[in-house]
Amino acid sequence: MHRVYHRIERIAGNVITVQATGVTYRELAQVTSGQGVSLAQVIRIEGGRVDLQVFAGSRGISTDSQIRFLGHTMQVPFSESLMGRIFTGSGVPRDKGPAIHENLIEIGGPSVNPAKRIIPRNMVRTGIPMIDVFNTLVESQKLPIFSVAGEPYNPLLARIALQAEVDLIILGGMGLKHDDYLFFRDTLEKEGALSRSILFIHTAADPTVECLLVPDICLAVAEQFALQKKRVLVLLTDMTNFADSMKEIAITMEQIPSNRGYPGDLYSQLAARYEKAVDFDTAGSITVLAATTMPGDDVTHPVPDNTGYITEGQFYLRNGRIEPFGSLSRLKQLVNSKTREDHRTIMNTMIQLYASYKETLEKQSMGFRMSAWDRNLLKYGERFEAEMMDLRVNIPLEQALDLGWQILADCFSPEETGIPSKLTRKFWPKRTTAA
Repeated sequence: MHRVYHRIERIAGNVITVQATGVTYRELAQVTSGQGVSLAQVIRIEGGRVDLQVFAGSRGISTDSQIRFLGHTMQVPFSESLMGRIFTGSGVPRDKGPAIHENLIEIGGPSVNPAKRIIPRNMVRTGIPMIDVFNTLVESQKLPIFSVAGEPYNPLLARIALQAEVDLIILGGMGLKHDDYLFFRDTLEKEGALSRSILFIHTAADPTVECLLVPDICLAVAEQFALQKKRVLVLLTDMTNFADSMKEIAITMEQIPSNRGYPGDLYSQLAARYEKAVDFDTAGSITVLAATTMPGDDVTHPVPDNTGYITEGQFYLRNGRIEPFGSLSRLKQLVNSKTREDHRTIMNTMIQLYASYKETLEKQSMGFRMSAWDRNLLKYGERFEAEMMDLRVNIPLEQALDLGWQILADCFSPEETGIPSKLTRKFWPKRTTAA
């Protein structure tokens, strides 16, 4: 029998306060008012005072509205019926399909016992050369995509969702514009990838508290599928919106702010989500790739700054490309030695030559005379950017490595690249000459 309360002590924004006993943190409650019934979640307990965030907002709620605690935290259904479906941040169908009530699981549980984890060992192929060749994505990895507003991080996530060689894609959208939500839906549906995807979408017009639920719902569902031996890729956008929602609620709760107004437990809250990435010893895996926008392109902003301490590297998205110098996948060494024997050599050589190309661009801009070597570098850099860095390129890893050899052969002689002759004899394209 759930206890029902009929008196609200305080209403501040979308947060209501009641005097209650026997209530647990993050427990759900039903709030019945003149506007109907809405869900609310316990976000603070202090003595007998309980603060709840109302999902639908506090409009229409009066001090004599009825609050009924449900005795459990937020739950989400789990079954194969979720495949191809689109839900809100609270798990309500957004695609006008039937509601699913079977096999409810609680969200926000602890991360996996380290004893059940194994060392990452498998590559996640995406068809994007700047990832597959230069910063390989590894199963069970947790990586952010650092970006500024206006960069195509949502199209990049959509391409990864279409091309990644995994069993299941779970996409969590936080604070999305409605156009961005339609872009994800239409792109996945048009390309036939929606059937292997599950979308939990919170738009900017939805209740703030639902934004906080999206990562937990995505990861709870991903964990259940991973236990069924599926390789799951969780794509989240945008974790800065998630942190901003935390800040908004903390301000409403009159909490003492930390750096730039964010709550003091920002690091712990982010880590609790990222640490869900796992490769199970006897089951599947969860890989997390999350877009994180940097206000003002400031990497010292609290959200990217804390994220960098939690994750295993990062992708930097600048000028519509994955920046080769700032991006780093710290786990790539665990897999790129097993792909093809020339993988590491191509990766290192092409980046070194691209760095030399950047230096040559600076010399050219200052009016220095260009040598034959400089002209080769300029030709190489233009081809590297057009054929390898362009995010529209979609080719398998082996074809990307062959393309790397071809670009090198079209611009340099084998000796100029510094690649060991053992590899040039085997992989250097035939009938080509240095420019």
